[in-house]
Amino acid sequence: MKRGNAIAVTAGVSLLFAVFFIYPALSVVGEAFRDQDGNFTFAFVAEVFRNPVYVEGLWNALLLGVASTFVTLLIAFPLALLSHRYDFMGRRILGALILIPLVLPPFVGAIGVMHILSVTGSLNSLLIEIGLMDPAKRIDWLAEGRFWGIVAMNALHLYPILYMNIAASLSNLDPAMEQAAENLGCRPARRLFRITLPLAMPGIFAGSSIVFIWSFTELGVPLVFNYSRVAPVQVFHGIKDLGGNPAPYALVAVILLISALVFGLTKFLFGRSTSGAQPRPKGRDAEKKLTGLNSLGCAIIFATVFVVASIPHAGVVMLAFSDNWYDSLTPIHWTIAHFQEALGDPLVVPSIENSLFYAGIATGIAVVVGLAIAWVVVRSDIRGRNVLDALVMLPLAVPGLVLAFGYLALSQEGKPLHFMMGVGGSPALLLIAAYAVRRLPYVVRAAVAGLQQSNPAMEEAARSLGAGSWRTLRRISIPLIGANVAAGAILAFAFAMLEVSDSLILAQQSQHYPITKAIYTLLSTLGNGHELAAALGTWAMVFLGIAIVGATALGGKKGGLFKL
Repeated sequence: MKRGNAIAVTAGVSLLFAVFFIYPALSVVGEAFRDQDGNFTFAFVAEVFRNPVYVEGLWNALLLGVASTFVTLLIAFPLALLSHRYDFMGRRILGALILIPLVLPPFVGAIGVMHILSVTGSLNSLLIEIGLMDPAKRIDWLAEGRFWGIVAMNALHLYPILYMNIAASLSNLDPAMEQAAENLGCRPARRLFRITLPLAMPGIFAGSSIVFIWSFTELGVPLVFNYSRVAPVQVFHGIKDLGGNPAPYALVAVILLISALVFGLTKFLFGRSTSGAQPRPKGRDAEKKLTGLNSLGCAIIFATVFVVASIPHAGVVMLAFSDNWYDSLTPIHWTIAHFQEALGDPLVVPSIENSLFYAGIATGIAVVVGLAIAWVVVRSDIRGRNVLDALVMLPLAVPGLVLAFGYLALSQEGKPLHFMMGVGGSPALLLIAAYAVRRLPYVVRAAVAGLQQSNPAMEEAARSLGAGSWRTLRRISIPLIGANVAAGAILAFAFAMLEVSDSLILAQQSQHYPITKAIYTLLSTLGNGHELAAALGTWAMVFLGIAIVGATALGGKKGGLFKL
């Protein structure tokens, strides 16, 4: 790539990120430290820490983040270690199945879990049926364990991200280190804590930082579980009085600072750690082939995690097909009427059309910009290309709640981004920008992987024969990395379609609702609102499942799309 073109792309991308990512995020921080006269002040942030309600919300959010990360690690690390060390029956199939939780946004899965754990839900019905519960003394699991219900939902949804990061980290370890320790008499448990675990720390902390930030700022699940004593929900409710109440700005600023601290600490401690993480020497495989009961035991562990993680999905699907689900293990009567009625609801079809429009344009922007960035990172030699690569990964570390709140604040009357509000208050441009920025990392990582794997000699040969840069790109480069770009684009589109924080905060009028805002609204509808929301969630689950399978088949690398 010509140096001038690389510099132009870098400057253009930096400008776009400055306007649509850094500026909205920092503007929230600025508003939190600026009084009505424009003077610098700590008063608003100090008031957050003096107000016991906000302190409780922040503390609960931190506890949710820490607990969710710990539980996620307890699930993901043993799975990744077993997959790394042993070859057992059905490993490939089971390794794919445990990624299933990614196909359902956790707040949609929470709808099914609510019905399973309610007083007259499936769990109590099962316990009564087997004689472990008195029908007159039912347990309200959600009322008594709402916090841990959210932790469970977060962990069951996010453990694949941590699993992929750890598995990718373990796959790059030199097996000679473990073999040398074994030859010197080091026992397996000691070898795990003295050799394997320290070398895998970069992957563990990279994945854990994503899980923590996601859980710490999760909005959808607490809303569905009606857990209002948590900072993200307090910010969401504070939107109603955005003009006269500085507390939401201060809360978001604190959330952003904590998230940035976690991300920065992770990158500082492990971002450059390469010890023991060189490519594995060929012909030296550390895997052991298991047979008999040992092989069956590993398969059972993976299958158990898959079954437990599928409970929210099963709950959503059963609720969507249920005609009468009350005080029974499964629905008493089944029906497809909810799917038909959902398509006839005035919210549903327009929300699907809106999401297709928002996500489609955002994905197109992400593909164009992502290809340009990948080209600079892999094919150019300019200084700062590694900084550009790190810059476009930041949306994975900055909470969607922060970016959405920044967009909302800057689009108010008289603010710099007010021009992005369309006719009738349409947030289309804001949502497209938010979706594109937040899903750009998937396209960049996929395109970078494709370019790194393709031979640049073919491009050089085309240019030596007189082909221009554009012709070389169109006829040689894009066909070579087309599968990788398609994989990143599919994931970007699918996750944009089901984005939660941006959709709930930016879409304020029903005619502009995307799918996730329609699902949330249906939950508060009297009558069969939960069933209609579950039906729409089932459609979304099927769509996202197909997208993830397609992306993996086209070139998604284990862990690559979710690495920091």
